[in-house]
Amino acid sequence: MLLPYMQKDRIEGGCDEAGRGCLAGAVFAAAVILPNDYRNETLNDSKQLSEKQRNKLRIEIEQEAISWAVGIVSPEEIDKINILKASFLAMHRAISQLKPQPEHLLIDGNRFTPYHDVPHTTVIKGDGKYMSIAAASVLAKTHRDEYMYALDKEFPAYQWCDNKGYPTETHRTAIRQHGATPYHRRTFTLLPATQLKLDF
Repeated sequence: MLLPYMQKDRIEGGCDEAGRGCLAGAVFAAAVILPNDYRNETLNDSKQLSEKQRNKLRIEIEQEAISWAVGIVSPEEIDKINILKASFLAMHRAISQLKPQPEHLLIDGNRFTPYHDVPHTTVIKGDGKYMSIAAASVLAKTHRDEYMYALDKEFPAYQWCDNKGYPTETHRTAIRQHGATPYHRRTFTLLPATQLKLDF
């Protein structure tokens, strides 16, 4: 069972990101403030849930949360500042939209750039430990998947409806055959060095 909070007497928000390891598409992050008495036995790290479970939870979280928001950082921004900074920026963009603003933040992972003067605690595998982080992981994942489904309609050859931009063999085969799209992250290794081929 996930823990409902770390600090009961403060307005606490959980944050998580989705899409950090992808070759294409924006990175998304969500921030969620849940009521202290919120409980859901299905809620867990989004990677442990089916798509159907995530989509059902998304509706409930968005209805039941005191506040929730999603932040997005584009592939162009990722290439300018690097993916780690982009992940933190996406979290900051999500947090900035919360009303009320949190008095303490729970961040999934082991690193974070402080958001203004709001105290934070990083929690390794926090999406499997705290409800607010798990809720954020569900929202970040479902909102990003929705975005990748839309991009898939524009560039169906890359099968983003299935791989969501992650470096699968199918995705890399499409890059070899068709090249990179405007949504690919140019600073990422799109193809292993042994697979690069120059056309003269």
